[in-house]
Amino acid sequence: MLSYTNPRSATDEGLADDMPRGPYDTLLPRPKRAGQRPGRLDLRPGVAVRVGLRTEAAPVGAHLPDGTLAAAEQSVLRAVARLGLLAGNLRDDGPPVPLEVRVGRTATEPEGPAHTIDVAPEGVTIEATDLESVSHALTTLAQLLPPSALRGSGLPDTALDLPCGRVEDSPRYPWRGGMLDVVRHFAPKRTVLRYIDLLAAHRFNRMHLHLTDDQGWRIASERFPRLAEVGSWRPSTRLGPDGEHDRTPHGGRYSLADLREIARYGRERGVVVVPEIDVPGHTSALRAAYPELGRPGVDHTVQDTVWAGGSSVSPTRPVVTFLTEVLDELCDAMDVPYVHLGGDECDMSWWSEDPEISREMAEHGYTEPAQMHAHLLRALATHLSARGVRAIVWDEGMVTGGVLDDTIVMAWRGERASSRAAETHDVVRSPLFPTYFNFDQSDDPREPRSEGGAITLDDVAAFAPAPAGWTDAQRGHVLGGQFQVWSEWVPDERRIDYLAFPRACALAEVLWSGAIDDRPDFDARLRHHLARLDALGVEYRPLEGPHPWQQGGEGVWKRTSTDTIGATRTWVESVADAP
Repeated sequence: MLSYTNPRSATDEGLADDMPRGPYDTLLPRPKRAGQRPGRLDLRPGVAVRVGLRTEAAPVGAHLPDGTLAAAEQSVLRAVARLGLLAGNLRDDGPPVPLEVRVGRTATEPEGPAHTIDVAPEGVTIEATDLESVSHALTTLAQLLPPSALRGSGLPDTALDLPCGRVEDSPRYPWRGGMLDVVRHFAPKRTVLRYIDLLAAHRFNRMHLHLTDDQGWRIASERFPRLAEVGSWRPSTRLGPDGEHDRTPHGGRYSLADLREIARYGRERGVVVVPEIDVPGHTSALRAAYPELGRPGVDHTVQDTVWAGGSSVSPTRPVVTFLTEVLDELCDAMDVPYVHLGGDECDMSWWSEDPEISREMAEHGYTEPAQMHAHLLRALATHLSARGVRAIVWDEGMVTGGVLDDTIVMAWRGERASSRAAETHDVVRSPLFPTYFNFDQSDDPREPRSEGGAITLDDVAAFAPAPAGWTDAQRGHVLGGQFQVWSEWVPDERRIDYLAFPRACALAEVLWSGAIDDRPDFDARLRHHLARLDALGVEYRPLEGPHPWQQGGEGVWKRTSTDTIGATRTWVESVADAP
């Protein structure tokens, strides 16, 4: 008889009251149902994998995408190998333990990913509706093992068993993401792949990759080679408007083969990579490579101040043609269902003075530069739609009208922008507060320099993607949410870890499980989960505060801002109506 109350065993008596009891009690995010039952599964002989179609799903299973079962088998084999559990790799010579994975959706099951895991003395059975759900199930299975299972050295023999039990699970929201800005500071491909792994380990399923901005262009285009030759690097970097130039070249780019690999790597782990080409603003690097796309008579250079903005390309027909070719090249390489077009913080001040732009405005009957902003975004979204790719824009694109009916809006400028967008369009909730993880984790003066004001773990844990005050129609437009790691103050992988975790753990819980309504339970599971992050080598911020080597100190990374997050939130709301 399965118990979903997770009964304590005699060995639990010495545990603190606030610590989970057994592996089914430690899962993060929290599953819909999970429970332990008598018996244990001995894994010492190793695991033999078998993947097939769910029998009851056969009529529906015929409609699975081509290659789903083969891809599922490879995904399972990789996951089992990472845990060091493949049969033949361990010392015990007994018969291998069967791990059976059945894929498909029955006619009565709702759309969306779902999975079950059944651990019995005879073996493990996973049922998953689709390939993404297979990845989620494998993540959960890994969490049922001791944290040492996540180390590259594998498990010791003494830990090679599992208590029997069952997990039934599906996510609250279909879009659960993390964004990484690889422009302000470049992240090598290995860092991007590791980021995908960490997202998958928390059952996130979207990785938003910010590839272009004022400070660099990270796509090594074969059609337009100057984008990489000129736009991918800057001769110096200045941290903030008052910072000193380091006089050290900084840059990097991903080949089309790299981007293809990144997208495929994500798919294999249940994470869809969403590339962003930010236009028509944030385009200094693009203009430096091809000055004819920008304002005539201006010296165009790659920005060296990491927070700089206020740039734009022309929104005219030749620029649209150029950008559609860039998008075609990107889509051909990555084969992705979404592309983010940016649309934020665009300097339109010079557009009405430019003769070519003025001619096109008159041709279309436009009277305001913002209409050209919308025209460019709609043209690019239409081009993507013809390829079967769905466009995404920041909420400024919604304000100017640069959206199609199916364009997704990422609303970053507070609750008002999100609420307005959700009246008519699907929304990915990404408000500055509390999803911008480039802000401080606390008001502790020892925190390293970042954006001013604190967004705490408590703030993230209290986040409501679909606020109670919204209408049912608005709430129905909420696809989910994501966190952002903008890299103005993020020079390397260690700082990514520090800013993302453990705040990402709380957002993973909110987006997968729903509101965190039992905070002591979440806190207990989080403390256990930190041991998993230790095993994975994640240099997260400790709950008690930064390690000495994570602090800002007295040098360039000393925390200098006295801004409060309240002031920042007020500013964001004040500009929510601006195009």
